[in-house]
Amino acid sequence: QVQLVESGGGLVQAGGSLRLSCAASGRTFSNYHMGWFRQAPGTQRELVAAISSSGITTYTDSVKGRFTISRDSAKNTVNLQMNSLKLEDTAVYYCAVSLSSTWQAATMGDPRRYGYWGQGTQVTVSS
Repeated sequence: QVQLVESGGGLVQAGGSLRLSCAASGRTFSNYHMGWFRQAPGTQRELVAAISSSGITTYTDSVKGRFTISRDSAKNTVNLQMNSLKLEDTAVYYCAVSLSSTWQAATMGDPRRYGYWGQGTQVTVSS
């Protein structure tokens, strides 16, 4: 049974940092593109960052220079280092595995192109 489990969320003051981790089990995802999405109440799920099977990364504009996505294929994990956090980063963060074979499709931001979702981890940034 495939399972993705996120961890590392919590409450942090604006300007602080958090590191999210996503541990996959039940299957090896080293050949898959993976992404971190977030969803705040009343908003659509947004692709925050994605990483290709070969380590290419992409970020949504609002987090460029502040967030870093990485993966450890040997450990079947994907991480999201979040620095200089802002109030607007508050959301539930999800990791997911892209079902698309192409990197271009994986970066389009469409959640329907992703399967195997984690349960999410809450990130709350306070002033």
